[in-house]
Amino acid sequence: MKKYAIEAIRNVAVVGHSGAGKTSLIEALLYTTGAIDRLGKVDDGTATTDYDPDEIKRKISINTAVAPCEWSGRKLNLLDTPGYPDFVGDVVGALRVADGSLIVVDAVGGVEVGTETGWDVATSRGVARAFFVNKMERENADFNRVLEQLRTTFGRNVAPVQLPIGSQDSFRGVVDLVDMKAYIWEGGKPVAQDIPADLQGQAQEHREALVEVVAETDDELTMKYLDGEELTTEEIRTGLGVGVIEGKIIPVLCGSGSKQIGLATLLDFIAGVMPSPAAVGQVAGTNPAGTEEETRTPDGPFSALVFKTMADPYVGKLTYFRVYSGNLKSDSTIYNSSKGRDERVGQVYFVKGKHQDATTEVGAGDIGAVAKLAETTTGDTLCDKAKPIVYPPVEFPAPVYSLAIRAKTKADEDKLGPALSKIADEDPTFNTRREAATGQTLISGMGDTHLDIVTDRLKRKFGVEVETEMPKVPYQETITTTSEAQGRHKKQTGGRGQFGDAWVRLEPLPRGGGYEFVDQIVGGAIPRQWIPSVDKGIQEAMSRGILAGYPVIDVRATVYDGSYHNVDSSDMAFQLAGILAFQNAAQKANPVILEPVVEAEIIVPEEYMGDVISDMNTKRGRIQGMEPIGGGKQRIKATVPQSEMMRYAIDLRSIARGRGTFKAEFSHYEEVPAHITQQIVEQAKKAKEE
Repeated sequence: MKKYAIEAIRNVAVVGHSGAGKTSLIEALLYTTGAIDRLGKVDDGTATTDYDPDEIKRKISINTAVAPCEWSGRKLNLLDTPGYPDFVGDVVGALRVADGSLIVVDAVGGVEVGTETGWDVATSRGVARAFFVNKMERENADFNRVLEQLRTTFGRNVAPVQLPIGSQDSFRGVVDLVDMKAYIWEGGKPVAQDIPADLQGQAQEHREALVEVVAETDDELTMKYLDGEELTTEEIRTGLGVGVIEGKIIPVLCGSGSKQIGLATLLDFIAGVMPSPAAVGQVAGTNPAGTEEETRTPDGPFSALVFKTMADPYVGKLTYFRVYSGNLKSDSTIYNSSKGRDERVGQVYFVKGKHQDATTEVGAGDIGAVAKLAETTTGDTLCDKAKPIVYPPVEFPAPVYSLAIRAKTKADEDKLGPALSKIADEDPTFNTRREAATGQTLISGMGDTHLDIVTDRLKRKFGVEVETEMPKVPYQETITTTSEAQGRHKKQTGGRGQFGDAWVRLEPLPRGGGYEFVDQIVGGAIPRQWIPSVDKGIQEAMSRGILAGYPVIDVRATVYDGSYHNVDSSDMAFQLAGILAFQNAAQKANPVILEPVVEAEIIVPEEYMGDVISDMNTKRGRIQGMEPIGGGKQRIKATVPQSEMMRYAIDLRSIARGRGTFKAEFSHYEEVPAHITQQIVEQAKKAKEE
């Protein structure tokens, strides 16, 4: 593929709900432009942008894939993104580097969760937006119904620039409302015709509405429109481009990816109306030495942002980047300003699905990839060391669902840690950590499907077989009253015996008070050298728990009396005395179990607010506040026991039909209600017996 000037490049993320036909549409666009010579299919596992074994197996997109093609003297970098909510991180990454977004909508399903997600992310990034109503050939397809849904959901500046000719089995073309021509697909190609008589009234009505919103993009056009003069086709097209960049117009197009109808007109729209990187203007970052703002124009020193990292079976780690200024050449040295490290660049590539085409350089505005960078990860800025800049990293959503993971064999155990680290390097919405309180290794992601795929990859790519389960809750125990008891260890088995005797007082401390040991021994009742042994024994007993084996916290232990034997007393004897003294005193100190409580923030459409609050009440949650945040959504804040939130990512998806999001952070520990304490104690006994 030849090198293109920045004005001729279009970077467009194709987003939308799972099943809307994004991957099949891109495959058809690649075929229409001649970028591929054979039309692949998702169901057959032959689609250009669904090439990962997990994508082929599940028949859904999991990773963002780049699909460049050429049309009308332009290079179109189409970014195929997943629609399934567990992989929203890839949507965020793609829209971070795209200048335009094409939101694909099913002509039957209409506005769905993924439609709203794509819109929300594109809007928050300030990316130009357009809708494409796909699958117009399907039974029950209804363009007018979907158009009304789009306008109701996203505003009255949603305006059709095309109308379908026919519908369902009879769908055969589109009316272009800019040049007021009909295009009928014959033999796979559009043939320009007059608008059919039965569509002329509807076309004229929508054309007038389009001209009205286009006129508002420019003062001269506004005056011309108000004076009753006709706007030329070129003025409408120019105003449409301005309106799309400024977000004042959200165009709606239509077609069928599977029947390859409406694709040439869609390509004309992307090439002619969607903004080029040059139209977006200069980009801002900061100087790595401080917080001063730095800006770059396309002709400035080299700078780029990494938006995805993938492990390629042939070339190793593949780093995908968008160049914002200058160019990246093969066989050069660049600077990773996010990490403060130099990186040696070998061959750079243009990527089409899983295929890499070697190139000498990737210029400003373009998207490329490079293999085997040592330090660079997703979100990093690459630049010229002499003129460093750091761009804001990609803001990926935090993981919301966790599982405990363990290797099946010792051999798997040795490989598990490095394998999880490599997956975390590739996927910013996945993380892994060791939970010290429970001794478990946890993996966290965006949902159950996400973590299913992680475990599949562990086996397929790294040969690691694992088992997963719900994580243990890191309960703790404490006491609520003061008590005293003796711990006396005496053992005589012939020869030297063992003797240690300590009296200990236990007192509860405020939450967060930790552990205090107080020495009140007077008159040498216990010799100095063995008092630390009593302390050590008490701490050992605290780690074993009182009721259910969970660590004991927030206790002051005072050793105030005891006795010893000149021959039989020892360090170990007084450790055992400390253990016994703690155990005896703790049983009398009204012990309780404490549970971790999280602070949750849930965002849902207003119509689901009552269901969410009701569900929170069943989870022993306490609502702390509610506030509208615009767009018909509410933010609910609540404190909830962590044990009740283990499956909340799945629960919320069910309650809010996939339209809810949440985040939760540890807040504090609270006493567990008595009836639940009994359940925890019984579960602990059962686990011990097993």
